[in-house]
Amino acid sequence: MSTFHLTVVTLDGCVFDGEAERLICRTIDGDVAILPRHIDYCTALGMGEAHIEVNGEFRYAACMGGLLSVLNGEVRLVATTWEWADDIDKARAEASRRRAERILAQEDISERERELAMARLKRALVRSSIAK
Repeated sequence: MSTFHLTVVTLDGCVFDGEAERLICRTIDGDVAILPRHIDYCTALGMGEAHIEVNGEFRYAACMGGLLSVLNGEVRLVATTWEWADDIDKARAEASRRRAERILAQEDISERERELAMARLKRALVRSSIAK
């Protein structure tokens, strides 16, 4: 199968740099699949599951925000947060989900506290859904 060069970086450094057959990730407009010979493209990333296919096998990750660009066949993903599924502590993600749900159940919290708790809940749900 045909491949393209993919680089995935975070503020902590490079997490993937190599040839890939497919990249699937969540953008602010929904899920997108990048295949070899994709047209030039640029978008902001949303919060969700990401898949990278290499040699017919998929690697899964939680991707939270950032930027995706395809330029002249080179694909670059700059993620605010990128966690490989194997590195996610499922128990910790579940505990984070429960904490966020407890905060959201309170009636006397500010709108800002509610927004922060909703963001924490979304992150925890994504991380829990792909944790091995």
